[in-house]
Amino acid sequence: MQLGLTLKLTGQSRPSLDMALVREAEQLGYASVWCGESYGSDAVTPIAFVLAQTSRIKAGTAIMQMPARSPACAAMTAITLQALSGNRFLCGIGPSGPQVVEGWHGVAYGKPLGRTREYAAIIRQIVAREAPLTHHGEHYRIPYDGPGASGLGKPLKSIAHGDPSLPIYTAAFMPAGLRVAGEIADGTLPIFMSPERADLITAPILEGMAKAGRGDDLRQFDIAPYVKVRVGEDVAACRDALRPELALYIGGMGARSKNFYNAYARALGYEEAAERIQTLFLDGKKAEAAAAVPDALIDEIALIGPPARIRDRLAAWQAAARNGAVGTLVLTGATAEALRVVAEAVL
Repeated sequence: MQLGLTLKLTGQSRPSLDMALVREAEQLGYASVWCGESYGSDAVTPIAFVLAQTSRIKAGTAIMQMPARSPACAAMTAITLQALSGNRFLCGIGPSGPQVVEGWHGVAYGKPLGRTREYAAIIRQIVAREAPLTHHGEHYRIPYDGPGASGLGKPLKSIAHGDPSLPIYTAAFMPAGLRVAGEIADGTLPIFMSPERADLITAPILEGMAKAGRGDDLRQFDIAPYVKVRVGEDVAACRDALRPELALYIGGMGARSKNFYNAYARALGYEEAAERIQTLFLDGKKAEAAAAVPDALIDEIALIGPPARIRDRLAAWQAAARNGAVGTLVLTGATAEALRVVAEAVL
């Protein structure tokens, strides 16, 4: 099992990165560092910044929002960062959610899974450079021949040469998205995962792999779950530190009728808690919603408490890794101390 970590840009008006943490991770032997985007700072710029100041650790976008850039633009970004970093760039793409897609980027959310298939296929075609780019799908038509077309577009081949081994990741943790990941991607980044219920993640991936004729060897596919980590002697305080964010996702990310995170909590067996958290959060009772997050749920999907407790809990993740259910454990919210505790137990 490899280790990774996520980067969080600190500050509001002037975002900044903790490069000391990245260097510590690289020195400890972490395999990757990841950065996402929502509706503030982007994912690509911090990753380029990291790659420019490191020499071994890989860095990936988790994720580049597809509605924010054309697939050709994403491919150009990947080719450029591949070349400048010695192939240390990991290309993470995803549809984001309807609130951001329509409320920020101003385009229809549409059919995200179909868009993901086409988007990845176009990136791969561009990087492979086997022929000039053409694509005629539901979401993208290249060269464009729809309304308003000038008629002057022609198939082009990338001037720059990329490496066709470019790893493409998606961000998925619900069955339909995981099936698509198994079909078209090299890895996926579930935002939540339980090692005891790894089947919720692996079964749909295997279905997608089978559909695409990719076999059933999960060791050829990097399942890279996000795992929250909090080191401290007071276990209750560690749990409390994670509750507000979990309540936000389970209770407030999306509408009452469509919240993927809430659905996943239910799939893990926390139906009553998920309903209560959502009701409280949407009623504006955020503190009560946070308090309603079950201790058992936190313990199941996160690493919390004293180093010895975290080491004990890592055994379940390592067992899942031996079965191919985890390729990279991606720590979120990690401090330098947390990086060392986990590295000493795993690497």
